[in-house]
Amino acid sequence: MKSLSEAEEFWNDRYSNQEFVYGKQPNAFFKAQLDQLEPGILLLPAEGEGRNGVYAARNGWQADAFDMSENGRKKALALADQYNVSINYQISDCQNVQIKSEQYDVIALIYAHIDESMRRKIHRKLIHGLKPGGTLILEAFSKKQLENDSGGPRDQAMLYSLEDLKIDFKALNMTTGMQRDRQISEGNHHQGIANIIRIVAQKPIN
Repeated sequence: MKSLSEAEEFWNDRYSNQEFVYGKQPNAFFKAQLDQLEPGILLLPAEGEGRNGVYAARNGWQADAFDMSENGRKKALALADQYNVSINYQISDCQNVQIKSEQYDVIALIYAHIDESMRRKIHRKLIHGLKPGGTLILEAFSKKQLENDSGGPRDQAMLYSLEDLKIDFKALNMTTGMQRDRQISEGNHHQGIANIIRIVAQKPIN
């Protein structure tokens, strides 16, 4: 596992070029799920260059986002300016970000990979931040992704299993939970056949 400073340096370096390394279009699964919901307040952890937050803002959502990369934030805000929208984007990591209780209608974890040593604690924090009736959307690489060269962490501790995530989010009502091979095409760093996990879950109202 990288230290926070090493991770910050890694992502600042990745986002240092003019190109958007995962593209400017939103993640397809995120878009499909968000399009089914009434606009509200959305949180995007590890938002990177802003493709998902900008899409949400363009469609009437209040988009809050955070990432440890200042370069990612700069590019996200520039992308928002291109579309004449705004996103609330702070510099933070998943461990230290402050999330108010029952604040968000949607929290979307799109390739927001967290080391297994702290994953469950951070996921509990995010559940705490969902409003009753709120929706969690997740797409991430599974541990089988190590067999592929289409992107993602090369450290198994940063990859997920569907079984572990079902435990992490057992307080929610899961309506979608799948793991499968899919063709992905998101910028230069997500290209090819990938083994991914997709989850949609709602926080109980009572």
